Amino acid sequence: MQLNFAWQNSRVTGKAGEARMELSQLSARYWQSMPREEVRPGVSRCAFRGDQVLLVMNWLEPGMEVRPHSHPFEQVVYVVEGQMKFWIEGQEVEVVKGGMLRIPPDAEHCGAPVGSETVMNLDVFSPIREDYQHLVEYQAAEFE
Repeated sequence: MQLNFAWQNSRVTGKAGEARMELSQLSARYWQSMPREEVRPGVSRCAFRGDQVLLVMNWLEPGMEVRPHSHPFEQVVYVVEGQMKFWIEGQEVEVVKGGMLRIPPDAEHCGAPVGSETVMNLDVFSPIREDYQHLVEYQAAEFE
């Protein structure tokens, strides 16, 4: 199948016509080959961002230390691989591969793998978390 498009230009523009991104910078990224941060034993992550959204892929190993926490950001979780148990404000929810969950801002929460499989879970935050900026430094040139 051949598709024919007539594009006007190769720039995506922002406010008042200001150039935001050269489309020549477009490239596919893959979680397995991105810079990964070891958070603690059994927990690692990497991230990818847009202008107003941050995607954080987490790898969670069975037996990892569970640390309840809260933050002022809404969080949407998508379980890519494995099965997880979440605790949100004292309520327990189990999420399997392909499942999603919303964690409201400021809700105390945590999660852990169920079973012996490593879990891959994708967290989505908007706006972008300032405390996670270090995870996307490799993209800095795209947002100058």
